[in-house]
Amino acid sequence: MNFNFRPCYVGLLLLFAVDATAQHHIRIEANLNDQTKTFEISQTILYKNQSQDTLQNIILNDWNNAYSSKNTPLAGRFSDEFVKTFHTAKKEDRGFTKITSIESQDETLVWNRVDNQIDLISISLEKPLKPDDEVLIQISYSIRLPNARFTKYGYDEQESYAIRNAFLWPALRENGDFLLYSNLNIDDAANALADVELTVYTEVNKSITSDLNIENNKDFAVHKFVGSNRYDFSLYIENKSDFLSFKNKDIEVLNNIKSKNVDDIRKAIIVDRIVEFAKEKIGAYPYPVITISQVDYERNPFYGFNQLPSFLKPFSEDFDYEINILKTYLNAYLKNSLPLNKRKDNWIYDGITTYYMMEYLQYYYPDAKMLGKVANFRLLNSFHLAHIKFNEQFSYFYMLMARKNLDQPIGDPKNTLIKFNEQIAGKYRAGLSFEYLDDYLGNNILNTSVKNFFEENKVQTTVKAPFEDLLRKNTDTNIEWFFDDIIHSRRVIDYKFGNLTKDKDFVYFDLKNKTGTNVPIPIYGLKDNQVVFKKWLDETSTMSAYKLPRMDADKLVINYENVVPEMNLRNNWKSLKDYNITNRPIKFTLMKDLEDPYYNQILYVPTITYNLYDGLIPGLRFHNKTILDKPFIYDINPALSTKQGTISGSFLLAVNQNYRESKLYNMRYSLSGNYFHYAPDASYLRLNPLVMMRIRTSDFRDNEQQAVMVRQVIVSREQSAFVADDPQAKNYSVSNAKYYFSDSEATKSFGFVSELQYADKFGKAIVQANYRKLFENNTQIDLRFYAGVFAFNNTKSDFFNFALDRPTDYLFDYNYYGRSETTGLFSQQLIMAEGGFKSKFENQFANQWMTTLNLGVNVWNWIEVYGDVGLLKNKGYNERFVFDSGIRLNLVQDYFELYFPVVSSNGWEIAQDRYDQKIRFIVTLNPKILLNLFNRKWL
Repeated sequence: MNFNFRPCYVGLLLLFAVDATAQHHIRIEANLNDQTKTFEISQTILYKNQSQDTLQNIILNDWNNAYSSKNTPLAGRFSDEFVKTFHTAKKEDRGFTKITSIESQDETLVWNRVDNQIDLISISLEKPLKPDDEVLIQISYSIRLPNARFTKYGYDEQESYAIRNAFLWPALRENGDFLLYSNLNIDDAANALADVELTVYTEVNKSITSDLNIENNKDFAVHKFVGSNRYDFSLYIENKSDFLSFKNKDIEVLNNIKSKNVDDIRKAIIVDRIVEFAKEKIGAYPYPVITISQVDYERNPFYGFNQLPSFLKPFSEDFDYEINILKTYLNAYLKNSLPLNKRKDNWIYDGITTYYMMEYLQYYYPDAKMLGKVANFRLLNSFHLAHIKFNEQFSYFYMLMARKNLDQPIGDPKNTLIKFNEQIAGKYRAGLSFEYLDDYLGNNILNTSVKNFFEENKVQTTVKAPFEDLLRKNTDTNIEWFFDDIIHSRRVIDYKFGNLTKDKDFVYFDLKNKTGTNVPIPIYGLKDNQVVFKKWLDETSTMSAYKLPRMDADKLVINYENVVPEMNLRNNWKSLKDYNITNRPIKFTLMKDLEDPYYNQILYVPTITYNLYDGLIPGLRFHNKTILDKPFIYDINPALSTKQGTISGSFLLAVNQNYRESKLYNMRYSLSGNYFHYAPDASYLRLNPLVMMRIRTSDFRDNEQQAVMVRQVIVSREQSAFVADDPQAKNYSVSNAKYYFSDSEATKSFGFVSELQYADKFGKAIVQANYRKLFENNTQIDLRFYAGVFAFNNTKSDFFNFALDRPTDYLFDYNYYGRSETTGLFSQQLIMAEGGFKSKFENQFANQWMTTLNLGVNVWNWIEVYGDVGLLKNKGYNERFVFDSGIRLNLVQDYFELYFPVVSSNGWEIAQDRYDQKIRFIVTLNPKILLNLFNRKWL
């Protein structure tokens, strides 16, 4: 279908002159080619200089072009978060924008893409644009939409399209400058306010849904929309629309959020209730139409137990649907209406959205549990998790990061937040902070301030300051602590009781501020677990003394209702009874549980592990590791070796010390021990006192990590008739110091380890470096370099020597299933350590020095080729060169890998006898590997 791309300048100027004093005007005519997933576009922008500056150029956001290269800021963001699909995708799956011409009054304008930000266009004006003057810009261009699997925006396999911020749009100016915000897939486009006319030409079988107003849809191939005072708009093109329309007197809601068993009548009731709630709490929506789509929800879902697979869903379909609608509607409601700087001031959106979600759920579902209907199972009655109310989960998700020392100020720019904070913990902390302020101020002050702010600032450019000013204006109480310590700081809150005395009428106590964060804190008096009084304390210095009427209370509790986002609730209790053994009784719980501040929890869980010499090893593990990290951890796991008929097991005692404002952010002191068998007839005992120092950069999104470890490994081994050892390998102690450096992302990584080992009979120095790179042609290489040298070596066997292909593991660091095996299946287990060779060699040890290089290159999908080369030197012999090569099947990296040797220093291995015994494998049963895969995507 063809149309005229060159509009008449005079005609358009007259058309736009009706309301030219308001803001910019944008007219877009777009012709969709379904086969190429491309729009041919003719666009005009009547740009009005609303600033006090004379402009020499203007900036347009071209966020669709962020997909055009593997080197854009968007591509870098994907790589930082270990999302590999974008970099390995075919070129036709990635989008781009192709500019044909940019003109003004039939004169070609000079334009260029901003350096290192090819999704921003800078247009040089022919003459300076003075304040209140206008310029009409005509642009011809085409856009190819990306595959929706990257960000949910673009096209999918059903030839449907979800479009947002794909067309050219004037960038927002703030404080005299254009905001140069690249597309980072975090929905924070800095678009200027504009009136929009949109015409889309499609094949006749297409349906289009938008939150713009429909102007004309009589011709099924021509779709016309208009919108006033818009920052952007959404567009959904489908063969058949699955959007449902819900209308009331104020607004039309177009909704296609999925649900299996919720009928249309129930959907209408839910949507209407949410619409009325938002209007009452926030204010009237400024546009007649709002879209809430499945795409919007999937990009910004509600994270909780509702994310479980459908066969495990703990909530009814109605409730699940309602909470999904609620989250998506509130988010769209605010971001479409309030023109804040979406990158710098995102905490306001998150705070209002999450706070009113909590208000809604508390009002309509006050008895809802975090586990939903699963909480009613009698088997779960002893678990604290089963008693957690739905709204309490917000605090736990925030605490997950705070306890790991990975939380960030919610007032920080959105692009600086790590993924878990940006999508979950930061949002929940913002809502909790609003709830905190509301409880403290009372008198509906926060709700009134939010509503005033919305009414005064919707559909106009604003910043956070008016919101903060409104809060200050609406109360006589000093609330600077809220902005300084809660919003724009990562300081944590933790109060505990000091000395406490009581009489019949009063209770006298000291309150200790453990972190020095001076914010208000509530004190509760409880009698028979019912609140008899609540008192807010404002002046809480390092140690403060208070006197309160007792009112027959038998317990005094800090922050009993957890309205303050406090780091530790376990030290908040004091019994006022005459006789008490502990403020919190002991509670035994099977398996894992959430932290219960009301009890001292001891968790126990049956365990079963395996190695060749102990057989199956059932045990019972006692520990205090709840889902939230603790400063002190114990983990004791006595077990039974079924093959030996003896007691085995392990233990760990650890203390974590976090430093909030230092690059040295964590110190860990631990003592661990293991007792198992290393041979059919011999056991070992290992003790390992250790100190670990972890270091990070000030940029939490930077994947660079450093650590220093110092430990003493003390080993006692029984003699074995099956293993030839010298007596020096029976009982020994090794001092070990390591330095770790890593900087990893999806497309490249580098890691470095340097190590010193010292014992009575030997001393070693070791370095190891790993490098991985994914090239633009999707070829990936993996390089590993290892070098080790003895400073001195007075040992009499190979037990402490360097090994090419199967280290002896005298420090007992590796998870060998049959560590003393030299033949058979268990001898074929591969541990990527020391030499890292895959072929087996008769003379694999070096007692002087060794250096190796391991290389891997992908061939197709999970099939790779590998090659190893090395030099090793033994005393009294010349150095020896060795090599091997073969095929690697990287089926599940770090979990299940197979190595097939082809040729090596041993010869043409694939043609030799007993080839099946040459195949090496990696099989990992350690769940911590799976946790690491989660961590690198989110943390």
